[in-house]
Amino acid sequence: MATPLNQSVADSALLTRSLPLGLLRAFVQTDAADDGLTPALLAELKVLARVPGLLVACNYGGTLCDAEGISTETLPLGSAAIALRALAALPNTHAAVISGRSLRDLAAVSRLPAEVHLVGSHGAEFDMGFAHAQTLATEALLQKVGAELNEAVGFMKGIWMERKPVAVSVHTRPAAPDVVSAVTKAAREIAARHGLAFIVDGSVLDLSILEPAKADALENLRSRLGASAAMFAGDAASDELAMATLRGPDMGLRVGAGKSVAAHRLRDPESFARVLAILFELRRAWLFGEDAVGLERHSMIGNGSVTALVTPDAKICWMSHPLPDSGSLFAHILGGDAAGHFTVAPVKASQVLGQRYVDSTMIVETRWADVTVTDYLEPAPDGITSLVRVLSGHGAATITFAPRPDYATAPFSMEARSDEVHVMGTSEPIILLAPGVTFNITSDGRHATATAAVNLANGPVVLNLRCGDTEPQPADPAGETGRRAGVALHARQWVQNLALPAVKPSLVRRSALVLRALVHQPTGAVLAAPTTSLPEGIGGTRNWDYRYCWLRDGSMTVNALVDLGSTSEAAGFLAWLGRILANAPGPEWLHPLYSVTGAPLSTEAVIDSLPGYAGSRPVRIGNAADHQVQLDVFGPIAELVNSLSEREDALADPHWELLVQMAAAVLARWHEPDHGIWEARRAPRHHVYTKVMCWVTLDRALRTAERHGRAPKPEWAPAAAAIKAEVLQEGWDAAAQSYTVAYDSPDLDAAVLHIGLSGLLDVTDQRFLDTVTAVERELRVGPTVFRYRYDDGLPGLEGGFHICTTWLIEAYVAVGRIEEAWDLFDQLVNLFGPTGLLPEEYDPGTETHLGNHPQAYSHLGFIRCARILDAHQDQHGTRKRHDEPSRG
Repeated sequence: MATPLNQSVADSALLTRSLPLGLLRAFVQTDAADDGLTPALLAELKVLARVPGLLVACNYGGTLCDAEGISTETLPLGSAAIALRALAALPNTHAAVISGRSLRDLAAVSRLPAEVHLVGSHGAEFDMGFAHAQTLATEALLQKVGAELNEAVGFMKGIWMERKPVAVSVHTRPAAPDVVSAVTKAAREIAARHGLAFIVDGSVLDLSILEPAKADALENLRSRLGASAAMFAGDAASDELAMATLRGPDMGLRVGAGKSVAAHRLRDPESFARVLAILFELRRAWLFGEDAVGLERHSMIGNGSVTALVTPDAKICWMSHPLPDSGSLFAHILGGDAAGHFTVAPVKASQVLGQRYVDSTMIVETRWADVTVTDYLEPAPDGITSLVRVLSGHGAATITFAPRPDYATAPFSMEARSDEVHVMGTSEPIILLAPGVTFNITSDGRHATATAAVNLANGPVVLNLRCGDTEPQPADPAGETGRRAGVALHARQWVQNLALPAVKPSLVRRSALVLRALVHQPTGAVLAAPTTSLPEGIGGTRNWDYRYCWLRDGSMTVNALVDLGSTSEAAGFLAWLGRILANAPGPEWLHPLYSVTGAPLSTEAVIDSLPGYAGSRPVRIGNAADHQVQLDVFGPIAELVNSLSEREDALADPHWELLVQMAAAVLARWHEPDHGIWEARRAPRHHVYTKVMCWVTLDRALRTAERHGRAPKPEWAPAAAAIKAEVLQEGWDAAAQSYTVAYDSPDLDAAVLHIGLSGLLDVTDQRFLDTVTAVERELRVGPTVFRYRYDDGLPGLEGGFHICTTWLIEAYVAVGRIEEAWDLFDQLVNLFGPTGLLPEEYDPGTETHLGNHPQAYSHLGFIRCARILDAHQDQHGTRKRHDEPSRG
């Protein structure tokens, strides 16, 4: 199985990580007084490191190395060469040296690798052919100028001359000051007499046919390489021409003395080497992520309105406000510290002893030897987010509150007032209430951060972050225990009413709590996942925003809860859907997904300033699937209404009307091609899964009508029969010996298993048995099952989908392959994170968890499998399975 890495990104990452970076880090950590590495410079480097495309360019002699000349003693500093090469190896990062030397001399002396662009002759010479393209007149003039120079100054001590493609150079470095002065005067007069440009570049005097062109060279490179920002460093007058073109996030660095337009001055080339090392470290962290924590190791907290992710070491790394698809307040998981985080850690460094959910709740505890952090989201009035963090123990802890509103793009300021921290300049008030805690506010020039240290031996500390609350009540640490107990009681009462299977009941319980937390209670909508752009392949571009309600996913999520005995979520979801239908031109024109408010999505956009999880870009906001045609969505809705009415032994009139509308939508459009369940971004096709779900819509409508004495439409049964006949005929591929993804296609996808799982085709039919075998053979790899293997028009690869794995488990049970079902189920169980959560995908090649987290699909599929296996062992007396130790 190939890894899901984008190969070019992977190669660059491996190259840069194989370099002697200890040397680079030593430069970063070295303290050198008056070297020019100021806090302001560091702050600007952080900004520059995060641009989409970066060009780092500099002069050679006097900037990258100490002196001019053509001998091997003037090779670049070893560390500078390493840093420049490392920068050039990073994705979307380019390095260049623009020197007054001839290109041949520059290449020979610098010995820089091919990935560093070299430009000679003060910016005029981009390739070796330049020297051979000069006219005879140019050659004659330079010979004449060379002869005059030799006669005038060639005899002086410490002076020697060099021919370049378009210039004659006089090197003065070893000469005495009075000799240098006399030579400079004579050379200037000769240049003027012949109409040549006179260029002073350190200890080198150039009499050139061409004016210095470093500015043009920099612009040429910027345009050709697609750089969105540039750094240029130099020490000579000709370098100032290039620095004068810098703008926006660009950075100019003057190395050494002399007048300059650059905003920053460095002491010497060694200081510049340190800057290159710092820039490399900053950009590498931005591109590849700052030691990305495995997705499955993140825990989620939620209160029915808002969710947040917590790392294994108690860092709030993701939270948005006030809606699930609003801009983030903390986005560390997508951009490291610079994207926002809320961190608590013991002062005395130690390993985390463990993280767990408080039993049957969404309250998370993270414990060190002398510090415990308890996190939960407290129920609050609509539009208000209340995050509570309780610090307890007998040690000391540090608190770092670093909000970065709107994906770290919105300006804001911060102010400490008594024991409160106020975030100002945001669209809604944000206040951190912290009784007894004194915060210190600092700024890096763009963003403010509040820090504090507390001694827990004096008692617990309660931090209450309130967003959107115009009049927050004073925090009452003494009352927090009671509020927390109320939150826990509410969750436990809900859990106690669930009918949990005997198979893995604690994991089923946790999965149910996760699904319930994905229900947006104010509206009834259901999130597919609480996150955006967690990658389907590390370093790839398959990064999607899942903070919306897909009609398919939402129906399946609340249906899983109905199966466990909780029906209120289904009622809320169907009411939400009813409001959408009331404003739709017709049920057949439903969008595949909506925001939780019921509004269509805005245009899919990219946040260029965020590097993405482990460097996986782009980070996307919005989802273009909103504009697709997905005609399978009616089936899961009909399945839900059927299940809910069966569970309650009653059918509400609005639910029957909804079922009638879904059937009407199918009758109107089932014959059309669509984009399918996997939302392929290419031309619509006649997808087999879609046709099966259209049949399911009519079949479940007929069942529901019969059960509850309703009158079905006369066209439902004939249409269902027609769809079934067409699917069985057109969906089968004789060459593949399987049902396939679409009519007239040999490609296989895991969703075709529903041709039997739905009841359309008898599971004992040889065609279904063959389809199960084909999916197993072509799509299963170890503990996971891939959606498909065909080219879907998108770059990069992805992992196996947990929902597909659960479908194959269900198919194994349906066809009587029970031991194989148990074996695959056990392998799936082993993939759960330490607190019982699952993301969307898993790559068996790299053993990496992938996709948005936690994923509703993954957890609802697991619940269904546990229930099916439990029912089978009860019915057939097959081997009993004991639950694993509780993960909360």
